[in-house]
Amino acid sequence: MTLIGVPRETATGERRVALVPKVVERLHGEGLAVMVEIGAGAGALIPDEQYEQAGATIGDPWSADVVVKVNPPTADEIGLLNPGSTVIGFLEPHTSPEIAEQLRRAGVTGFAMEAVPRISRAQSMDALSSQANVAGYKVVLLAAEYCTRFFPMLTTAAGTVKPATVLVLGVGVAGLQALATARRLGARTTGFDVRPEVAEQVRSLSAQWLELGVKASGEGGYARALTAEEQTEQQRRLTEAVSGFDVVITTALVPGRPAPRLVTAEAVRRMRPGSVVVDLAGETGGNCELTVPGETVVRDDVTIASPLNLPATMPEHASELYARNVQALLELMLTDGKITPDLSDEILAACCVTRGSDLLAEAR
Repeated sequence: MTLIGVPRETATGERRVALVPKVVERLHGEGLAVMVEIGAGAGALIPDEQYEQAGATIGDPWSADVVVKVNPPTADEIGLLNPGSTVIGFLEPHTSPEIAEQLRRAGVTGFAMEAVPRISRAQSMDALSSQANVAGYKVVLLAAEYCTRFFPMLTTAAGTVKPATVLVLGVGVAGLQALATARRLGARTTGFDVRPEVAEQVRSLSAQWLELGVKASGEGGYARALTAEEQTEQQRRLTEAVSGFDVVITTALVPGRPAPRLVTAEAVRRMRPGSVVVDLAGETGGNCELTVPGETVVRDDVTIASPLNLPATMPEHASELYARNVQALLELMLTDGKITPDLSDEILAACCVTRGSDLLAEAR
C-alpha cells in the first residue's frame, strides 16, 4: 500500500495544507494510506482529529512513499526524504532550480504543481489557476479596504456617490476573478492584457476592454515578453490611461521572467490622491515601478500595496482547492492501488522535474 505523507508547512506566513480531510477520505477509499504530521492543518483551522476521522494516521510524514506539500521542501526537509520517494508541490523549477538539483542528489522524484500543462485534461490538476482564483478575489477586498472611495454607486438623501473605477492589468485567472469580484462590489471595471484574444472574456464579465494597440500573445495561454520598443510604447499609453482610475490591480506575469513593468512612477504621480495600486506580481519584482514587495507604501498620496502569497490568507478554501488539484494528480498516477507514475503521459511528463537521480530537461 502506497503511503502518502502530509507535512506541516513551515514557510513564513503559510497557513495552507496540501491535503484536507475530505480528500484524505477519498484517497483512503482508493486504497492509499495517509500519514499527516501533527498540527499540519492547524493554519487552515483543521484539527488532527478530523484527519483521523477521515482515515489518516498522525505521525512522521517524511518517511512516506509520496510526500505532498504546498511550498517547496527546504534543504533540511529534502534530507528527511527517502531515496526513491516522490515529492509533489510547488517546486519552483524555473526560479529556484537548486531545489530540483537537491532532489536529484537525494534520489527523489519531484513533480512541480506549477508545471501542470494548461490543457483540458489537466484542468482539475491546475493548482496555479485554483490559487490564482483565491488571490484574484482577495486582492479586490484589499483594494476596497485601501481605497478612500466607495466601490458601489450609492444614492442617499445627501446625494449620489459615483462608483469607483477599477482597472485590472493582466487578465489571466487572477485578473478575471478580480474583475468579477470588483463588479460584484459595484465598481465600474476595465481590463487590459497584451493578449487580444481575452477581450471577449473581459466583456463577458460586463467590464470594458482597454485597447492600447499592444499585442503579445505567447504559448500555452501566456503572454510573451515584449520587446524593448513594445514595452516603452505600452508604458507610455498606460501612463496616460491609469490616471483616470481609482484603483489599479496588476496581475501580469511572464513565466520564468521578471514581472513586466506596467505602471510607472509618473503614472502613479498622475493618479488622484486617495487612489490605490495593488500589485500581485511583487514576488517577481512587481508590475509597478514603486512597488516594495510585501509592503504597503504611499507615494504622492497614492497607496501602493504588494501583498505576497494571498492564497495563504484564505487558508480554508485555498487548501481545499489545492488538495483537489493534488488528488487529481495522484489519481492520474494511481494503478491497482499503488502510485506508479507513467511518464509517457503528457501531463506527468510536463510536471516531472526529477526522476530519482535524473534531472529532467524541464528543470535544467
